[in-house]
Amino acid sequence: MIIGAALLADVGRTELLDFVYPVPTALVVLGSLMGRRAWSQRVLGEGAEEFRRLGLGMLTAAVVLALAAALFGLLDLRPWAFVVVPVVAVVVVVARYALRQRLHRARAKGRCTLPVVAAGGAGSIQDLVERVRANPHVGWRVEAACIANPGADHARAGEISGVPIVGGLDDLAEQVRRTGYRIVAVTPDSYWTQSRLQRLAWDLEGTSAELVVAPVLMEVGGPRLNVSGVLGMPMLRVVPPAFTGGRRFVKEVVDRLGAGVALALTAPLLVLIAAAIKLDGGGHVFYSQRRVKRDGETFWMWKFRTMRVGADAERVSLAAANEAQGPLFKVRGDPRVTRVGSVLRRFSIDELPQLFNVLAGSMSLVGPRPPLPEESRTYDPDVGRRLLVKPGMTGLWQVSGRSDLSWEDSVRLDLRYVEDWSLALDAAILWKTVRAVVQGKGAY
Repeated sequence: MIIGAALLADVGRTELLDFVYPVPTALVVLGSLMGRRAWSQRVLGEGAEEFRRLGLGMLTAAVVLALAAALFGLLDLRPWAFVVVPVVAVVVVVARYALRQRLHRARAKGRCTLPVVAAGGAGSIQDLVERVRANPHVGWRVEAACIANPGADHARAGEISGVPIVGGLDDLAEQVRRTGYRIVAVTPDSYWTQSRLQRLAWDLEGTSAELVVAPVLMEVGGPRLNVSGVLGMPMLRVVPPAFTGGRRFVKEVVDRLGAGVALALTAPLLVLIAAAIKLDGGGHVFYSQRRVKRDGETFWMWKFRTMRVGADAERVSLAAANEAQGPLFKVRGDPRVTRVGSVLRRFSIDELPQLFNVLAGSMSLVGPRPPLPEESRTYDPDVGRRLLVKPGMTGLWQVSGRSDLSWEDSVRLDLRYVEDWSLALDAAILWKTVRAVVQGKGAY
């Protein structure tokens, strides 16, 4: 009788806890996401930072629940920390990605965007307008411009890259109050002094406008920029890029594990591709080429052979047909490419053997494009910063157009990766690579 009552009490307690635990779990998850500002308008649709905050929020929730279970002896709470929260994290990330894609499609059509007035020098405003138009997912819509010198040529034309000039910088605040712009984007110009920027910030108080000031270091990303007060003055701190340390160790582990798993999963496909290459004219299945890795050292990079045997010797005769800029060599419709090779190149399947390079440690899953030795010898010191990290199978260049990119754009994206690298950025690039490969855009 007593044993039966105890069992019933235990069952009742279990059912009660099963009913009660979801409530604190939900509160902890919501509190963690709010603490990490996962719903901030500034990061919605912005890519890696958006998902980084989601990941940190869910990780914080799991840690809090696990500590609560350990401190208060609530063993029944542990499954919620180690099972339920990770499952919720997957659901949240997938849902956020779906909503993000919907937001991007709307912004590409001109919807869900914020009206922007750009204020500064004519050249810097033009650069901002072009960047906004090339990246509609940011959600900005530059509708007007204010410049320092109303008597300049741009002012007489009445516009900058199709954006009307509505006045000078002295009456910028009045323009905002009268028209209701949501973003005031201040671009570099000698007009802007500390006192003038401070006065503008005061004048915009009480409006719905957000003041955004573009720093001189335009290509340094948010994770490395921090604003702090020094002797009463706001100072922009630039954190050095991380080339070593704990995060780099995690990246090394993820690279090796990821390459090993990918090779195991694609082994049947690799065998089929090798057989297809052999049947399509014979010759070697693999093509190796000496490339430059971190710190200027060289290694042999492996790919599936996509050109006929002896194709390297024919490069000189095709020099006039080169469509690439800088030291690159690319020919659309290259006659040396085999039938099987054209399919492999379109979907970047020819690069799968580089997983062996990743497994060996000479390459990374994500990183700058590995250059040829003769290409790297032409680098100036700025471009040479690409060699501070391991080259990658994919990178920002891969998900931003591949061979359709100009040399300057390719370098800019690689340097941006070197400077602003993070684990969240790697995850975002890997995810986008799948879409870029399926679409086959820019591959030839």
